Amino acid sequence: MNKVKIVVAGPRGRMGKEAVHLVSTTENFELVAVLDHKNDGKNLSEIDGFLGVEAPIYSNIEQCFTEQKPDVLIDLTTPEVGMYHTKTALQYGVRPVVGTTGFSEDDLKELEAICNEKELGCIIAPNFAVGAVLMMKFSKLAAKYFQDIEIIELHHDQKLDAPSGTAVKTAQMISEVRTPKSQGHPNEKETIQGARGANFEGLRIHSVRLPGLIAHQEVLFGSEGQTLTIRHDSYNRASFMSGVKLAVETVIKIESLVYGLENIIE
Repeated sequence: MNKVKIVVAGPRGRMGKEAVHLVSTTENFELVAVLDHKNDGKNLSEIDGFLGVEAPIYSNIEQCFTEQKPDVLIDLTTPEVGMYHTKTALQYGVRPVVGTTGFSEDDLKELEAICNEKELGCIIAPNFAVGAVLMMKFSKLAAKYFQDIEIIELHHDQKLDAPSGTAVKTAQMISEVRTPKSQGHPNEKETIQGARGANFEGLRIHSVRLPGLIAHQEVLFGSEGQTLTIRHDSYNRASFMSGVKLAVETVIKIESLVYGLENIIE
Protein backbone atom coordinates (compact mmCIF):
# COMPACT_ATOMS: atom_id res chain seq x y z
CA MET A 1 0.00 0.00 0.00
CA ASN A 2 1.39 3.40 -1.03
CA LYS A 3 1.88 5.92 1.75
CA VAL A 4 -0.31 9.02 1.81
CA LYS A 5 1.91 12.00 1.00
CA ILE A 6 1.01 14.85 3.33
CA VAL A 7 1.84 18.55 3.71
CA VAL A 8 1.13 20.22 7.08
CA ALA A 9 0.41 23.95 7.17
CA GLY A 10 1.38 25.89 10.29
CA PRO A 11 3.80 23.37 11.82
CA ARG A 12 4.98 25.70 14.61
CA GLY A 13 1.46 26.21 15.99
CA ARG A 14 0.23 24.09 18.87
CA MET A 15 -2.10 22.06 16.67
CA GLY A 16 0.39 22.03 13.82
CA LYS A 17 3.06 20.44 16.02
CA GLU A 18 0.65 17.67 16.97
CA ALA A 19 -0.21 17.13 13.30
CA VAL A 20 3.48 16.88 12.37
CA HIS A 21 3.95 14.30 15.13
CA LEU A 22 0.89 12.36 13.95
CA VAL A 23 2.05 12.21 10.34
CA SER A 24 5.64 11.38 11.29
CA THR A 25 4.62 8.47 13.51
CA THR A 26 1.80 6.95 11.43
CA GLU A 27 2.96 4.00 9.36
CA ASN A 28 1.05 4.71 6.15
CA PHE A 29 1.56 8.51 6.24
CA GLU A 30 4.55 10.38 4.81
CA LEU A 31 5.39 14.00 5.68
CA VAL A 32 6.70 15.42 2.39
CA ALA A 33 6.77 19.13 3.35
CA VAL A 34 5.39 21.84 5.63
CA LEU A 35 4.02 25.30 4.89
CA ASP A 36 5.28 28.12 7.09
CA HIS A 37 5.44 31.87 6.51
CA LYS A 38 8.89 31.78 8.13
CA ASN A 39 12.01 29.64 7.53
CA ASP A 40 11.47 29.21 3.78
CA GLY A 41 14.08 26.88 2.27
CA LYS A 42 15.13 25.37 5.58
CA ASN A 43 14.44 21.83 6.78
CA LEU A 44 12.00 21.25 9.63
CA SER A 45 14.70 19.33 11.51
CA GLU A 46 16.60 22.63 11.87
CA ILE A 47 13.75 24.20 13.88
CA ASP A 48 13.55 23.90 17.67
CA GLY A 49 11.22 21.11 18.71
CA PHE A 50 11.51 19.09 15.49
CA LEU A 51 14.79 17.25 15.96
CA GLY A 52 14.97 14.34 13.52
CA VAL A 53 11.82 15.31 11.60
CA GLU A 54 12.97 15.72 8.00
CA ALA A 55 10.73 17.85 5.76
CA PRO A 56 11.44 20.87 3.55
CA ILE A 57 9.81 24.16 4.59
CA TYR A 58 7.97 26.24 2.00
CA SER A 59 6.44 29.70 2.25
CA ASN A 60 5.01 29.50 -1.27
CA ILE A 61 2.15 27.02 -1.38
CA GLU A 62 2.12 26.72 -5.17
CA GLN A 63 5.84 25.93 -5.26
CA CYS A 64 5.30 23.34 -2.54
CA PHE A 65 2.51 21.57 -4.39
CA THR A 66 4.34 21.72 -7.74
CA GLU A 67 7.55 20.23 -6.38
CA GLN A 68 6.20 17.75 -3.82
CA LYS A 69 2.90 16.63 -5.43
CA PRO A 70 1.24 15.67 -2.13
CA ASP A 71 -2.03 13.75 -1.77
CA VAL A 72 -3.35 15.63 1.26
CA LEU A 73 -2.96 19.02 2.93
CA ILE A 74 -3.58 19.22 6.68
CA ASP A 75 -4.38 22.85 7.53
CA LEU A 76 -4.82 23.93 11.16
CA THR A 77 -4.14 27.66 10.72
CA THR A 78 -6.64 30.58 10.61
CA PRO A 79 -9.87 31.09 8.60
CA GLU A 80 -8.31 33.60 6.20
CA VAL A 81 -5.17 31.56 5.52
CA GLY A 82 -7.11 28.30 5.65
CA MET A 83 -9.53 29.40 2.92
CA TYR A 84 -6.67 30.40 0.61
CA HIS A 85 -4.79 27.18 1.31
CA THR A 86 -7.89 25.05 0.76
CA LYS A 87 -8.79 26.65 -2.57
CA THR A 88 -5.19 26.42 -3.78
CA ALA A 89 -4.91 22.78 -2.73
CA LEU A 90 -8.03 21.84 -4.68
CA GLN A 91 -6.75 23.66 -7.77
CA TYR A 92 -3.59 21.52 -7.58
CA GLY A 93 -5.48 18.26 -7.04
CA VAL A 94 -4.55 18.06 -3.36
CA ARG A 95 -7.26 16.95 -0.91
CA PRO A 96 -7.56 19.27 2.11
CA VAL A 97 -8.24 18.27 5.71
CA VAL A 98 -9.00 21.51 7.51
CA GLY A 99 -9.39 22.07 11.24
CA THR A 100 -9.84 25.81 11.03
CA THR A 101 -13.11 27.31 12.28
CA GLY A 102 -14.73 30.48 11.04
CA PHE A 103 -15.67 29.54 7.47
CA SER A 104 -18.79 31.38 6.27
CA GLU A 105 -21.72 29.75 4.47
CA ASP A 106 -20.52 31.41 1.26
CA ASP A 107 -17.02 30.01 1.79
CA LEU A 108 -18.41 26.49 2.17
CA LYS A 109 -20.62 26.82 -0.93
CA GLU A 110 -17.65 28.02 -2.96
CA LEU A 111 -15.48 25.13 -1.78
CA GLU A 112 -18.28 22.64 -2.36
CA ALA A 113 -18.59 23.81 -5.97
CA ILE A 114 -14.84 23.41 -6.54
CA CYS A 115 -14.86 19.92 -5.00
CA ASN A 116 -17.71 18.85 -7.26
CA GLU A 117 -16.01 20.31 -10.32
CA LYS A 118 -12.65 18.71 -9.54
CA GLU A 119 -14.17 15.49 -8.10
CA LEU A 120 -11.94 15.84 -5.06
CA GLY A 121 -12.59 15.18 -1.40
CA CYS A 122 -12.28 17.89 1.23
CA ILE A 123 -13.04 17.57 4.94
CA ILE A 124 -13.53 20.63 7.13
CA ALA A 125 -14.19 19.98 10.81
CA PRO A 126 -14.80 22.57 13.55
CA ASN A 127 -13.60 19.93 16.02
CA PHE A 128 -11.50 16.82 15.40
CA ALA A 129 -11.94 15.34 18.88
CA VAL A 130 -14.06 12.22 18.47
CA GLY A 131 -15.62 12.77 21.90
CA ALA A 132 -16.70 16.28 20.89
CA VAL A 133 -18.34 14.92 17.76
CA LEU A 134 -20.23 12.37 19.84
CA MET A 135 -21.26 15.19 22.20
CA MET A 136 -22.77 17.00 19.20
CA LYS A 137 -24.56 13.86 17.99
CA PHE A 138 -25.95 13.13 21.46
CA SER A 139 -27.10 16.75 21.78
CA LYS A 140 -29.03 16.50 18.52
CA LEU A 141 -30.72 13.35 19.81
CA ALA A 142 -31.60 14.98 23.13
CA ALA A 143 -32.99 18.07 21.39
CA LYS A 144 -35.87 15.97 20.06
CA TYR A 145 -37.13 15.73 23.65
CA PHE A 146 -35.88 18.97 25.24
CA GLN A 147 -36.73 22.27 23.52
CA ASP A 148 -35.02 24.63 25.99
CA ILE A 149 -31.26 24.51 25.48
CA GLU A 150 -28.20 26.57 26.36
CA ILE A 151 -24.65 25.96 25.14
CA ILE A 152 -21.61 27.00 27.16
CA GLU A 153 -18.29 26.70 25.35
CA LEU A 154 -15.01 27.28 27.20
CA HIS A 155 -11.65 27.81 25.49
CA HIS A 156 -8.16 29.19 26.09
CA ASP A 157 -7.80 32.97 26.00
CA GLN A 158 -5.85 32.98 22.72
CA LYS A 159 -8.81 31.74 20.67
CA LEU A 160 -9.84 34.36 18.12
CA ASP A 161 -13.45 33.47 17.25
CA ALA A 162 -16.49 33.45 19.50
CA PRO A 163 -18.62 31.48 19.67
CA SER A 164 -16.49 28.51 18.72
CA GLY A 165 -17.07 26.59 15.51
CA THR A 166 -18.04 23.58 17.62
CA ALA A 167 -20.75 25.56 19.43
CA VAL A 168 -22.14 26.92 16.17
CA LYS A 169 -22.09 23.47 14.58
CA THR A 170 -23.84 22.02 17.65
CA ALA A 171 -26.56 24.69 17.39
CA GLN A 172 -26.99 24.02 13.68
CA MET A 173 -27.37 20.28 14.28
CA ILE A 174 -29.89 20.92 17.05
CA SER A 175 -31.87 23.27 14.78
CA GLU A 176 -32.46 20.35 12.40
CA VAL A 177 -34.76 18.74 15.00
CA ARG A 178 -35.82 21.75 17.13
CA THR A 179 -38.50 24.29 16.25
CA PRO A 180 -37.19 27.84 16.92
CA LYS A 181 -38.53 29.21 20.20
CA SER A 182 -37.77 32.10 22.52
CA GLN A 183 -36.41 30.90 25.86
CA GLY A 184 -36.70 32.43 29.30
CA HIS A 185 -39.34 34.86 30.53
CA PRO A 186 -40.98 36.81 27.68
CA ASN A 187 -40.33 40.07 29.56
CA GLU A 188 -36.75 39.35 30.63
CA LYS A 189 -34.32 42.25 30.28
CA GLU A 190 -30.53 42.27 30.14
CA THR A 191 -29.32 44.77 32.71
CA ILE A 192 -25.85 44.30 31.20
CA GLN A 193 -25.89 43.81 27.44
CA GLY A 194 -24.87 40.32 26.36
CA ALA A 195 -25.66 38.67 29.69
CA ARG A 196 -27.96 36.14 28.04
CA GLY A 197 -25.39 35.22 25.40
CA ALA A 198 -25.76 34.90 21.65
CA ASN A 199 -29.21 34.10 20.29
CA PHE A 200 -29.44 31.24 17.79
CA GLU A 201 -33.12 30.63 16.97
CA GLY A 202 -33.91 31.28 20.64
CA LEU A 203 -31.21 28.88 21.86
CA ARG A 204 -28.47 30.68 23.82
CA ILE A 205 -24.71 30.31 23.35
CA HIS A 206 -22.18 31.54 25.93
CA SER A 207 -18.42 31.85 25.32
CA VAL A 208 -15.84 31.64 28.12
CA ARG A 209 -12.17 32.54 27.51
CA LEU A 210 -9.61 31.84 30.24
CA PRO A 211 -5.94 30.83 30.46
CA GLY A 212 -5.61 27.21 31.55
CA LEU A 213 -8.49 25.98 29.40
CA ILE A 214 -8.03 24.05 26.15
CA ALA A 215 -11.41 23.20 24.56
CA HIS A 216 -14.57 22.37 26.50
CA GLN A 217 -18.29 22.50 25.87
CA GLU A 218 -21.44 21.63 27.73
CA VAL A 219 -24.97 21.58 26.38
CA LEU A 220 -27.68 22.09 29.00
CA PHE A 221 -31.24 20.88 28.43
CA GLY A 222 -34.14 21.80 30.68
CA SER A 223 -37.76 20.75 31.01
CA GLU A 224 -40.33 20.47 33.75
CA GLY A 225 -38.70 18.89 36.82
CA GLN A 226 -35.46 17.80 35.15
CA THR A 227 -32.28 18.87 33.40
CA LEU A 228 -29.74 17.04 31.25
CA THR A 229 -26.11 18.10 30.72
CA ILE A 230 -23.86 16.71 27.98
CA ARG A 231 -20.23 17.79 28.33
CA HIS A 232 -16.95 17.14 26.55
CA ASP A 233 -13.45 18.21 27.63
CA SER A 234 -10.20 18.23 25.67
CA TYR A 235 -7.28 18.44 28.10
CA ASN A 236 -4.57 18.59 25.45
CA ARG A 237 -4.29 18.99 21.70
CA ALA A 238 -3.36 15.36 21.17
CA SER A 239 -7.07 14.68 21.73
CA PHE A 240 -7.79 16.04 18.25
CA MET A 241 -5.38 13.80 16.36
CA SER A 242 -7.50 10.64 16.19
CA GLY A 243 -10.04 12.67 14.23
CA VAL A 244 -7.37 14.16 11.96
CA LYS A 245 -6.08 10.65 11.21
CA LEU A 246 -9.60 9.44 10.40
CA ALA A 247 -10.19 12.47 8.16
CA VAL A 248 -6.97 11.87 6.18
CA GLU A 249 -7.84 8.21 5.68
CA THR A 250 -11.35 9.19 4.55
CA VAL A 251 -10.63 12.23 2.35
CA ILE A 252 -8.59 10.20 -0.15
CA LYS A 253 -11.65 7.99 -0.79
CA ILE A 254 -14.30 10.69 -1.37
CA GLU A 255 -15.03 13.20 -4.13
CA SER A 256 -17.01 15.90 -2.34
CA LEU A 257 -16.94 18.38 0.53
CA VAL A 258 -17.73 17.10 4.01
CA TYR A 259 -18.31 19.66 6.78
CA GLY A 260 -18.17 18.14 10.24
CA LEU A 261 -16.53 14.97 11.45
CA GLU A 262 -19.93 13.64 12.54
CA ASN A 263 -20.64 12.92 8.86
CA ILE A 264 -17.88 10.32 8.64
CA ILE A 265 -18.37 8.74 12.08
CA GLU A 266 -20.94 5.94 12.13
